[in-house]
Amino acid sequence: MPDQLRHITTLVAAILVAVGLAAAGKFIGDGFRMGRSTDRYVTVKGLAERNVTADLAVWPIRVTATGNDLGAVQAKVDQSVDALTVFLVGEGLAQETLERGRVEVNDLLAQAYRPEGADQSRYIIAQTLTVRTEEVQKVRAASARSGELVKLGVVFGDSGGPSYAFTGLNDVKPAMIAEATRAARAGAEQFAADSGSSVGAIRQASQGVFTIGPRDGVAGGNPDAEIEKSVRVVSTIEFFLVE
Repeated sequence: MPDQLRHITTLVAAILVAVGLAAAGKFIGDGFRMGRSTDRYVTVKGLAERNVTADLAVWPIRVTATGNDLGAVQAKVDQSVDALTVFLVGEGLAQETLERGRVEVNDLLAQAYRPEGADQSRYIIAQTLTVRTEEVQKVRAASARSGELVKLGVVFGDSGGPSYAFTGLNDVKPAMIAEATRAARAGAEQFAADSGSSVGAIRQASQGVFTIGPRDGVAGGNPDAEIEKSVRVVSTIEFFLVE
C-alpha cells in the first residue's frame, strides 16, 4: 500500500508540473507576442500650411544732413523730419504711430582718420523716425510714394524699407496642429494598409517648429518685406501598428 500511495503521489506531482510548464509556456509566448506588437510602429510627418496677412508694420525711416555749421545741419534734419511727419500723416497714419529716435552727430574732425577732400562737410547728423502700426496697407502705400519727399530735399539714410509681421500665431496654432496630426495619421494609414496592419494609438509625437515666411518668395532680399505670408509646421508622429 505505501508503494502504491507513493506511485500515485509521484504521478499527481508530475501532472501538476506538466500543467505548470504548459501554462508558463503560454504566458511566455503571449508575452513575446505582446512585446513584438508594442515594437511595431511607423514614423510619419504631417504638414500644415496656412496663408495669412501681416497685421503689424514697422518702418524705420532715417534722414540725414551734412554741413560745416552744426546748427544749420541740425535745422536741416529737423526740417526733414517735420516734412516726413506731414507726409506720413497725410497718408493716413496717426501721429501717435510715429516715434522720433535720438539725434546722431558725427564730427569728422574729431575722428582719428579723416578722408581727404577740401569740400568735405565736417558734420553728419542723422535721425530716425519709426512708424509702428497695424495699418499695414497704409504703410505699404506710403512707402511706394516716399520718393516724393526727395523733391522736398529730404535725404534718406540706409534704413531699409518697412517690415511686416504676423502676430496672430497663437490663434492659428491649435487648428494647424490638429491638421498636421490628421495628415500624419493619413500617411500612417496608407502605410498600414500596404503592410496588412491598422493604425493604433500615438506612440510618440513631436510638434515641430512653426515658421512664418513670405508667401511668394523673398522680396528684395528681406524675408519680412511681404505682407502676404505663409505659416508652416511639420509634425513628426509615431503610430503603433496593430494586426
